[in-house]
Amino acid sequence: MFYWGAALVLVVSFVLLGVLWRKPLLGARERGRALAATLSRVVVGPVRIALQVVSVALFVLVWVSAVFGDTDPFRNLAPTWIYVIFWLGLPALTVVLGYVWRALSPWRALADAFVWLRELGGAEAQPLAVYPERLGRWPGAVALFAFAALELAYSDPASPRALAFAIALYTYVALFGMAAFGRDTWEENGEAFAVLYRFLARIAPFHVVDGRIRVRWPFTGLAGAERVPGSVAFIAVMLGTVLFDGYSRTTTWQDLAARVEAPYVVDRPGLGELLVTLLSLGGLLAGVLLVGLAYEAACALARWMVNAPRSLVEDFLRSLVPIAFVYMLAHYFTLFVVQGQFAVPLLSDPLGRGWDLFGTAHVVPNLTVIAPNTTWYVQVGALVAGHVAGLAVAHDRAVTIFPDRRAALRSQYAMLGLMVLYTVGGLWVLSRG
Repeated sequence: MFYWGAALVLVVSFVLLGVLWRKPLLGARERGRALAATLSRVVVGPVRIALQVVSVALFVLVWVSAVFGDTDPFRNLAPTWIYVIFWLGLPALTVVLGYVWRALSPWRALADAFVWLRELGGAEAQPLAVYPERLGRWPGAVALFAFAALELAYSDPASPRALAFAIALYTYVALFGMAAFGRDTWEENGEAFAVLYRFLARIAPFHVVDGRIRVRWPFTGLAGAERVPGSVAFIAVMLGTVLFDGYSRTTTWQDLAARVEAPYVVDRPGLGELLVTLLSLGGLLAGVLLVGLAYEAACALARWMVNAPRSLVEDFLRSLVPIAFVYMLAHYFTLFVVQGQFAVPLLSDPLGRGWDLFGTAHVVPNLTVIAPNTTWYVQVGALVAGHVAGLAVAHDRAVTIFPDRRAALRSQYAMLGLMVLYTVGGLWVLSRG
């Protein structure tokens, strides 16, 4: 019932878009209306700097917890903070408030502080090299895939010591990239989380232009094409890794992993774990390729149907951004609401040493706060709404690049099929998890 219902909603939305949405709307509203100059100066200036100081302090606390804290992930702040508060909470905050990662990134804060101190001493901070344009967002896609591999493929992803090593390694790469190519350039291409949040911030009603906060209609930031190399790969990683996460919880995948590991459990357990890790890495890569190739095929079919003179891959790519967000929301909604509560007591005892710094160490999370039916309805609603938004963004782009209305509609038949495939596939994975 839900599969057919979701597909029907998309088809009806497609018909209504074709009838009612006859000219481009998103691009004309992308810039939005500027808020008060004083408010912008305060938020972009002192408030941002204060948040950067806090972000660095929290970053140090999490890393110290990972290095020196209790090895039990349930008694250590680092796993919950990284996998729940940071990985699941920030996307939602970004969709509501815009690119807040500019103020919350500890790596950007450290780079800003270094540049400020250098310029204070009279020296000029300049990048060491010019970033190769052909690389585009490929470094960011690789880094995001590596984070997903740590979370979903590594045998002990919640190990505080493993997380400490991962934090140190990523910090080295992020700071080296900013020093080598410039802060903004590396954030736009190589810093995986910055690239991720920049994409998601296009959904938000707030953005900053020339130091001024502006308010706009949601989703208008998704107007236009995405021509930076590696962008398809990055969004495919966003979608494909979450898809694999859902599929890896099914009995089919769990049985397969058990069969791979079983011959080595007694005599060579380390080899068994390695084989399961390699299997999961293959599954992650397969999920990314499946999502990316399905999108490429839909764009190729759309091009053939309208006899377009060039590829349409760059034109419709931003329509996948709302889908990537709702995939995250649908898959991790319960985890964030339930597991996120544990951050409250852990902040009072981040190292698991029996401390009670803020008087919250004995707070008991409510593990039954969400009923199973509520979880399912949120998942279904999020997936359907996200795909309808994706259809609208793609349709707006179609009527922008195709003056002929019938050609614009024909170009969207393939995108409709892709959205139905993504929706039903996502619901199937969620229902089997």
